[in-house]
Amino acid sequence: MKYKIFVSGVQKEFKNERLALRDYIHGDPLLGQFFEVFLFELQPANDCRAYDLYLEEVKVSDIYLGLFGDNYGPEDSKGQSPTHKEFLLATELGKIRFIYIKGQDDSKRHPKMLDLIRSAGEQLIRRRFNTQPELYAAVYASLVNHLISAGKIVTGPFDASACRNATMDDISSERIKWFLTRARSARKYTLADTTPTTDALKHLNLLDNNKPSHAAILLFGNNPQRFMISSEVKCMHFHTLEKRKPIPSYQIYKGTLFDLVDQAVDFVMSKLSRLVGTRAKGPQAPVEYDIPEEVVAEGIVNAVAHRDYTSNASVEVQVFPDRLEIWNPGTIHPPLTLKKLLLPHASQPNNPLIAEPLFLTKYIEKAGSGTVDMINRCQKSGMRKPEFKIDGGFFVLKVWRKRVKRSEAKADRSRNHVRTKLGLSQDQVDILRKCKQESKISELMKISSRKNRTKFRDQVLNVLINAGLLEMTIPDKPRSSKQKYRITKKGSEYLKKQS
Repeated sequence: MKYKIFVSGVQKEFKNERLALRDYIHGDPLLGQFFEVFLFELQPANDCRAYDLYLEEVKVSDIYLGLFGDNYGPEDSKGQSPTHKEFLLATELGKIRFIYIKGQDDSKRHPKMLDLIRSAGEQLIRRRFNTQPELYAAVYASLVNHLISAGKIVTGPFDASACRNATMDDISSERIKWFLTRARSARKYTLADTTPTTDALKHLNLLDNNKPSHAAILLFGNNPQRFMISSEVKCMHFHTLEKRKPIPSYQIYKGTLFDLVDQAVDFVMSKLSRLVGTRAKGPQAPVEYDIPEEVVAEGIVNAVAHRDYTSNASVEVQVFPDRLEIWNPGTIHPPLTLKKLLLPHASQPNNPLIAEPLFLTKYIEKAGSGTVDMINRCQKSGMRKPEFKIDGGFFVLKVWRKRVKRSEAKADRSRNHVRTKLGLSQDQVDILRKCKQESKISELMKISSRKNRTKFRDQVLNVLINAGLLEMTIPDKPRSSKQKYRITKKGSEYLKKQS
C-alpha cells in the first residue's frame, strides 16, 4: 500500500513544479515504492464542482504537500482560496503536512498568502526553496524522514543516512565556509559564510539524528575515503586505443567530491591536445582543446554526483588517443532511459542530497540539461555526438576527441616553436623573474593584470611550463590550493641571455 500525497498550490503559479515533482517522486527508486501523487490537473472531467473534488481528495490522502508562493488564488464568497481551504481541511483532519515556500522576498506576496504562511508556521516547520533542485532535496528529506518515522525503512537512503562511526569532528569547517561563500556568490544562497557548521548541515538536510550523513562526509569531510574507500576517482591515460597494461599515466584521486571533480578535470585537460590560435582578433591568443573543458567537467561531475556509492567500484576516467570514457558505478532509473538522455528531461538525481550542494556551487549548471548541453557543445565544436550506455553495472559516457587537421596541427607546432624559441612577452619574462622564489598563481596574475585564472593558466603559465622554463611545486595536483610555481634551470638560463 502506497501513501497518497495531495499536492496543493495555486495552479497557474505552480503547474510546472507540481508536474515535475510528481515525475520526480514516481521516478525515484525509493520514493516511488511508497508514494503516489495526486494532481488535479491530471484528473478527468467530473460532474461535481472541481473545488469539492479537490477537498474530497484531501480527505482520502495521507499527506498534504503545500507549495506557497506570491499569489493567493481565486477567492470564494467567504474570501478563501482553494489552497487555503485545502490546508485548513488537512489541518482539521490531522493529516501529515509539509509546507514549502518559494522565494525569500515576502514583500511581493499577496497579504492573504502572507497570513496563510504565518498561520502554517505557527503549527509546523516550513522550508523555503528558490529552485527546482532545492525543492526536490527538501521534499526528498521530508518524505524519507516520514518513512523512517513510520518504520517503513530501518535506515534512510545512502546519501541521507548517518555515516557509521563519523562525528562532527570529521567535518571540515573550512570546506563548509568555502561552500557557503561560493554558494552565496553563485546562486545567492541564503546562509552567510559565518553560519556554524551544524546549522549549515541542518539547512542542507545533511544530518541524521545530529550525526553527519554519508552525503555530509563526501561533500565536506576531512578524509571521506576513511569511511568510503571506493569514493575515490581513478584517472588513466592510454597511448593505445584499448585499455592495456602497463598504463603510461595512472592517478588515484581522493578528497571531497569537489576535490575529486577538480583533480579529475585537471588530469584530463593536461592529457588533451590543444590548439593555440593567433592574436588576430584580440591581444590574447585563444586556446582550443580537442574536447571542450565544459564537456569534460560535466561528464565527471555527473559521474561523481549520480554514482552508486554502495558499490565497491570507483569512478574511472580513461583518456585514449581518440576518445574520453567515464565509467560510473550504477545505472539510470525510470522514467529516464538512454534515449531520453539525448533530449531535455526532468532532473532525476540518484543522490539528491549530494546533487544540491553541487548545484548551489555551480558544479552542476542546470537541472536535467547536462547531457543535452554536452551534446550541443560537442556538435558546435565539430565533434561526434557523445555516446551513453550501460555496461556491467556501470553507466558509461564516451566522448570522441576532435580530429585536428594536419595543417592545423602543423601551424600549432609552429606557433609554439615561435613562442618558446624566439622570445616571450615582457609579462612572461617578469613572471619568470618572480618565480626565482616559489610564487602562487594569484601573485603571478597581478603581474599581467589578469583576472580569469583558467585563461591565465592556459595562455601564460602552461606556455612557460610546456617550454620547460617553469614548473609546478605540486605537479600531481595542478589546482591544489597550496600550488606554487618556480623557475627551472632552463628558465634561469633564458633570463641570463636576456640580461
